[in-house]
Amino acid sequence: MIHAADVREWRNRDVVDTESHKIGVLEAVYVDTTTDEPAMATVRTGLPTRHRLVFVPIENAIAGPDYLKVGYARTLVKQAPSIGTDDILPAEQEEAIFKHYGLPYEPGAAGERQLARR
Repeated sequence: MIHAADVREWRNRDVVDTESHKIGVLEAVYVDTTTDEPAMATVRTGLPTRHRLVFVPIENAIAGPDYLKVGYARTLVKQAPSIGTDDILPAEQEEAIFKHYGLPYEPGAAGERQLARR
């Protein structure tokens, strides 16, 4: 299990896929609002003049000395829903991220967001 306290140390680490191919650099971590446990990360990808942030689940991720290995292939992650580097995730786009990875989406009973940035 990934502990929220560890997440602060991961920023700017390389994020690699299951085959250790670099996807990008970890920008931020989002927690599940019901459990307050780390659930997703944004990864900075693209050319230096056209960076974007893609979302990837971090459940079962492995933290190494200078990388974070996620359980998804680089091509799948790079096709995930993304936002600009200065943007925030619109609430109506959350469900698309979960669907992209085949994960269940469960907003709060009153429609609250499932993800919150930490």
